[in-house]
Amino acid sequence: MNTVEQNNQDRSAELLDQVKQALADRTALRIVGGDSKAFLGKAVQGQALSLAGHEGVVDYDPAELVVTVRAGTSLKTLEAVLNEQGQCLPFEPPVFDGRATVGGATACGLSGPRRPWVGALRDYVLGCRLISGMGTHMRFGGQVMKNVAGYDVSRLMVGAQGCLGVITEVSFKVLPRPRRRAARVLEVAQQDVAGLLRQWRDQSRPVMGAAWQDGRLHLRLEGGDSSVQLAQEQIGGEELDLTYWDDLCEQRLDFFKQAGNLWRIAVPVDAPVQSWPGEVLLDWGGTQLWLKSEAPAELIHEQARALQGYARCWSGPDAGNDELPAALLQWHQRLKQQLDPAHIFNPGRLFRSAESTCKHN
Repeated sequence: MNTVEQNNQDRSAELLDQVKQALADRTALRIVGGDSKAFLGKAVQGQALSLAGHEGVVDYDPAELVVTVRAGTSLKTLEAVLNEQGQCLPFEPPVFDGRATVGGATACGLSGPRRPWVGALRDYVLGCRLISGMGTHMRFGGQVMKNVAGYDVSRLMVGAQGCLGVITEVSFKVLPRPRRRAARVLEVAQQDVAGLLRQWRDQSRPVMGAAWQDGRLHLRLEGGDSSVQLAQEQIGGEELDLTYWDDLCEQRLDFFKQAGNLWRIAVPVDAPVQSWPGEVLLDWGGTQLWLKSEAPAELIHEQARALQGYARCWSGPDAGNDELPAALLQWHQRLKQQLDPAHIFNPGRLFRSAESTCKHN
């Protein structure tokens, strides 16, 4: 066993010991990766449990399109390893200035502009290892899509923001990088966006990103040389720098820098176009709506519910005050009770109704 592997085994043992000690002392733990997404959810009071140092690729088989990596590994490092083999994480998790880690990306479940066309982060998780709230180091899922033992448990970790356990290792399905990429921008009215996207889908145009703001539809095309070239000729518009998509994914566009609360609103694909109280940017072909607004939270929640959607205050003064509907909250609490019965992991980060009774040292 080499030194790096021994250090990681030692780090795993240290993490497990810290969880066991927290259970014995009934002390709440605040799980920390790169701390790049601390703005999500509510602030957690508890003893820090850091994944720093628990990093590196455990196994990578480019021919099988599968990689297993420790949770403390930065996404930037993982992407560099995949890029050497002409592969990538197709769901485009934001790296947030290189600070985002594999564990944090999985726990928060954020996917980039390609999500409607290739699927979400959750769809590419094959398995994971985690330390449970019972003080055990458990493995769920595997490294192939056919292995369904514990598969859904692995997916439960996606978006749970560390409230169900400490992710220590993740196995992902990866895909080849697109052979060619291009971007265009067109003058389009908001009410015409859905129809155009359906038309291009029926024509098998390789659209892998569609974002609308202020009367301009931004498109990304990815695929083979001939298909991308043909799509550019038939779609028209002006050339757009591909860095636009990185800036959108990383929330670096000027839109995100405006004053006010930032809302992330999910709506059905067939939701009618309507006015919102603030500045709007549509992503995911219109199913993810970013809103910069100082309007009352209840007004925005009510408008989203009327569209059979869901609104969440992403950042700003009102962030962290969202609540689940009663029925969904009940399921959340039952899962929490099964995987973290002492409520030591990130207590209250997701919902006030799931607060811990542990000490917040």
